[in-house]
Amino acid sequence: MTDLVIDAHHHIWRQADLEWLQGEERPRIFGPYRPIMRDYPLTEFVADASPLGVTKSIYVQANWPNDRAFDEAAWVQSEAERGGTIAGIVAHADFAHPEVGKHLERLRASPLMRGIRQQLHWHGTPLYRFAAHPDLSDDPAWRRGFAVLGSTGWIFELQVFAGQADPAERLVRDFPSQTFVLEHAGMLEDRSEEGWAAWRAFIRRLAAYPNVTTKLSGLGTFIHAARGRDWAPVIRDTLDAFGPDRCMFGSNFPIEKLWTSYTALFDAFQAGIAHLDDTGRRAVLHDTAARVYRL
Repeated sequence: MTDLVIDAHHHIWRQADLEWLQGEERPRIFGPYRPIMRDYPLTEFVADASPLGVTKSIYVQANWPNDRAFDEAAWVQSEAERGGTIAGIVAHADFAHPEVGKHLERLRASPLMRGIRQQLHWHGTPLYRFAAHPDLSDDPAWRRGFAVLGSTGWIFELQVFAGQADPAERLVRDFPSQTFVLEHAGMLEDRSEEGWAAWRAFIRRLAAYPNVTTKLSGLGTFIHAARGRDWAPVIRDTLDAFGPDRCMFGSNFPIEKLWTSYTALFDAFQAGIAHLDDTGRRAVLHDTAARVYRL
């Protein structure tokens, strides 16, 4: 089984290219990050992941400055051509920008382009906010730009919290021909009884739309740990909502490297899918990602 693994969510980077890695460490959603304020090249990712059987992976944009989003994709394309696991690229685009169509056209120069991520997550806790407001995807100008994505055939990585269920559902409902990938299994950040209930209701709402799949990734973001007992309930509930054919594994490395190794992460993940049969495990570890990202 492990020789078929696709990691559907990881990053590589050069520290000099990322604004958020420059200067003094500032509070981030994933906590203190001094250990990853450095280059994380593809060779290191391969060394981390390949012993677990990862043979293909999807690079997801790492928040270079907005005006260098094309440069980011071009650099990753060049790194992938040197060898390694990267089989697809998810780049950044700002759909509210009046020239987003030209940006998407430029991105076509990268043969590995498979999708776009514009992080829409907003939360009542300021530390967890990224977007300017919770319902950016309802803005008419943003939607005009988003409509252009359909002509590319690329997926959209949807990163939102449960508290944004209404605008998220409107987006996936109003663009039924667009494939969406819900990031990090809906980003469960509140493990209180009420938080679990809100998150479960949220993922079930989105799972009702056949154009939505999800990534079982970033599961350590809010607990800063990779433990099977903590991850298994999230994985199982997500699988119950979406089914294995609409779920895929992602490591979120090197962010998760702040609190775990790739081996420990994969062990925690395997514990969460242990109840699946071989077909189900293959879907989550390989087949869903291969289909969605056309690998």
